[in-house]
Amino acid sequence: MRENRLDREFLGQGLAFPLQVNPRGEIALARGERDIEQSIRIILGTVPGERVMRPEFGCRAHELLFEPRNAATAGMMVEYVEQALRRWEPRIQVQKVRVTNAPRQDGAMLVEISYQIKPTHDERSIVYPFFLVGEE
Repeated sequence: MRENRLDREFLGQGLAFPLQVNPRGEIALARGERDIEQSIRIILGTVPGERVMRPEFGCRAHELLFEPRNAATAGMMVEYVEQALRRWEPRIQVQKVRVTNAPRQDGAMLVEISYQIKPTHDERSIVYPFFLVGEE
């Protein structure tokens, strides 16, 4: 039991995203696996250069905004997502990134990320939509 608690402590905590207030009027925190998932979403949703004090933070997939939705763009998106998560989220091991066109959303490409949380060996996945302007 103690080992499990230590693993959870390693996963850490951070501010809940989007910023929220808990019922006691304090800033809400995200802990453990929820914090990791929110971190992944923040990394993928941040354009490099957007953060003044850390301009290299984020994911280059936003550079693909005007690219066509094809296999080449999907391959570049996989590479950019893997690079960003390897660099900015040390608590996970990315196992697979797969990109597909969203069936009912114009311009959307769905990025499915399978990952393992290192200290707990817990396997998880998340789907993140990227919206592109380019033609199919």
